[in-house]
Amino acid sequence: MKRSLFLFIYLLLSNTALAKTRSVIQVGGFSSGKLDNWNNKSFSGTTDYRLTLLDKLQVLKAESHSAASGLFKEQKIDLHKTPVLNWRWRIENHLNPLNEQDKQGDDYSARIYVVVSGGWAFWKTKAINYVWASHTPKGHIWPNAFAGNNAMMIALRSTTDKTQTWYQEKRNIRQDLKAQFGTDIRYIDAIALMTDTDNTKGSAIAYYGDIYFSEK
Repeated sequence: MKRSLFLFIYLLLSNTALAKTRSVIQVGGFSSGKLDNWNNKSFSGTTDYRLTLLDKLQVLKAESHSAASGLFKEQKIDLHKTPVLNWRWRIENHLNPLNEQDKQGDDYSARIYVVVSGGWAFWKTKAINYVWASHTPKGHIWPNAFAGNNAMMIALRSTTDKTQTWYQEKRNIRQDLKAQFGTDIRYIDAIALMTDTDNTKGSAIAYYGDIYFSEK
């Protein structure tokens, strides 16, 4: 089911416009009640995404029961100007610890993607997935079980991190892309997030705070 991810993103990005250049580029303004231009794509069932109040702040809630669907937003970002991706997230529970490097275990309580379009050659589309792992140790990097080396997985959080706790993240996407794919990529074309449980047949709840790019 998830094999269609890169074809879907390729079609989604066919008319992408370049984001305005400024020191901070807003991608997900959830605290302002905005879900503009976020598109839902189902791979197996439907994860419920909705804005909700938590800790007196509006955030995006994702709830998945044996399902896999994600939210995608096409937005071209110049990594020479704003290379750093910032976001907050938390999960309510870890999933059953299957092998996340196999297709049967390719589920995560929370994940955020950055995507580089391959243009007309959709098979050249590249992505990095920052995931909250339930089995793989924090800091481990591996190819996605469905997309292979075109999509690299980074276990940014794992079972050593507390549930029901907010974590603020900051990643230099330009550096990460160069480290994983060996080239200095200037633009990304989309951001995606997903809470998925279709392979493990489990349940997960995650919350995502505002997502934005900055100079540093």
